[in-house]
Amino acid sequence: MKKIILMLSLFCFSMLYAEYHATISKITPGTKTRMIEGKSWHKGCPVPLKDLRYIRLKHHNFYRGEKMGELIVHKDVANEVVEIFKALYDKGYPIRKMQLISDFKGSDWRSIEADNTSAFNCRKTSTKTGKWSKHAYGKAIDINPIENPFVFKNGRTAHTRSYPYKKRVHKSSAWTDKAILLKEDETVKIFEKYGWKWGGEFSPYKDYQHFSK
Repeated sequence: MKKIILMLSLFCFSMLYAEYHATISKITPGTKTRMIEGKSWHKGCPVPLKDLRYIRLKHHNFYRGEKMGELIVHKDVANEVVEIFKALYDKGYPIRKMQLISDFKGSDWRSIEADNTSAFNCRKTSTKTGKWSKHAYGKAIDINPIENPFVFKNGRTAHTRSYPYKKRVHKSSAWTDKAILLKEDETVKIFEKYGWKWGGEFSPYKDYQHFSK
């Protein structure tokens, strides 16, 4: 009898994760500690923790498999983020990695080097402007940043692994190629459908990884 119950439990578990799955929750004490120790949130940030939401969601990876990823976003966009990533999942769009930027000590550079897809990070746009980034409000997401680099107006990009992706074109059926975001791609249109702006349209620089609301 116990064996049958175990088999039924495993079957139900496999059925649950046989398709897209996502959960939204408030910031728990454990997540708060993780964010503070990981330097992604501190007192003085423009958004209090009560206005942020922790999301776990399923996505395709670069290895013909699936993983559960995690994002933190503003509560006002949490539901639509889940809907957006469901649409990306349904179309088979791959994401190499999706971890909180706290795992990278709040370092945007380290997160990009790991080709990590991330959202909330309490940081400024630059030391020159002193303005809060859209990420500091939980209303921006960077997707597959190696394949979708930030490109300065002079054509330079800071991450050497992104050099092959400065030329924006789909070349093959490889997962890394599928991750490239182009203006005509359905992935970009899905975000735009929900009113998110794409950094690939910015000028004079391009921020191909970036979507913001």
